[in-house]
Amino acid sequence: MNKSELIEELSMRMAIHPKKAEAMVNTILGSMVDAMKENRRVEIRGFGSFVMRDYKPYIGRNPKSGEKIQVKEKTLPFFKSGKDMRDRVNVGGK
Repeated sequence: MNKSELIEELSMRMAIHPKKAEAMVNTILGSMVDAMKENRRVEIRGFGSFVMRDYKPYIGRNPKSGEKIQVKEKTLPFFKSGKDMRDRVNVGGK
């Protein structure tokens, strides 16, 4: 599911105008991004949590040329699914 499909689903389920659904989705996602920019954890009970993780610099490879390159240190969001979501997704013992 992508963002536009999420907006469409919200619009249909809530019986609201798609523009209002889009504003709601953008507000939620924007608030999550703002919290992560401030290095705050975002937790949605029953779904999962987002935290910022620091990654050290390392030697990588350019996929086209195979040339070794130095990858700088970075901080990226990391998602950990909640137990409730894992249980719902894995119904049937996959």
